[in-house]
Amino acid sequence: MNNIATCAYLTRVRGLFLVYLLALTGCTLPRAASTPAVYDFGPGTLQTAPTTRIANLPPLEFSTPQTSTALNSTTVLYRLGYADAQQLKPYTLARWSMPPAQLIGQRLRAQLGARRAIVAPGDIALAANAAKPVSTATTPRSSPEPLLNLHLELEEFSQLFDAPDKSSGVLRLRATLTQRGTAGEILLAQRSFITQQAAPTADASGGVKALTAATDQVINDIEAWLAQVERADKAQ
Repeated sequence: MNNIATCAYLTRVRGLFLVYLLALTGCTLPRAASTPAVYDFGPGTLQTAPTTRIANLPPLEFSTPQTSTALNSTTVLYRLGYADAQQLKPYTLARWSMPPAQLIGQRLRAQLGARRAIVAPGDIALAANAAKPVSTATTPRSSPEPLLNLHLELEEFSQLFDAPDKSSGVLRLRATLTQRGTAGEILLAQRSFITQQAAPTADASGGVKALTAATDQVINDIEAWLAQVERADKAQ
């Protein structure tokens, strides 16, 4: 009888010890993240360019790039190129601080603004319209010269997996440059920009780094393209 009681007691002790051990282990193990990580393109340049450089080039009208509904959100997207490249998939625990089109527009505006004034469409009125009576609160600045307008359409902005452990950031957009004068608006040039940058890791963080690098590359390409178009236009 004593042996039975002793066995029962030991069984209860072992059970309580096991419960305590499991509770202790649950407190020490890292918990799965439930809050999405928020990403952007980083702080950008930390030095302000001299204001005298703005006068080097004429003003440029520019607004946030247009995009499709699928890309007009803060979701970080990826594609499995080795399985179903036509399907955009979202990361559940990663998102952008604002829609990619806004991030790209912000980055582009900062870089181009180092050498010229970047204004929203309508901020500068043409000289022929400047004399019309309007409210002083809404009177735009006037310009005697035709104005350049840069219009962008974001078509692709995702992390593409060629294999489970190999991916890259893919960015594709279409740029249209027009010139607005008193006689109307004329098309100067149009071009598609496509770039692909390898991701350092096969996860959301790696995809964000790759897409940031792809954005910077496309912005450099757009800046060079603008300079080329403007030189050709002046030469005519």
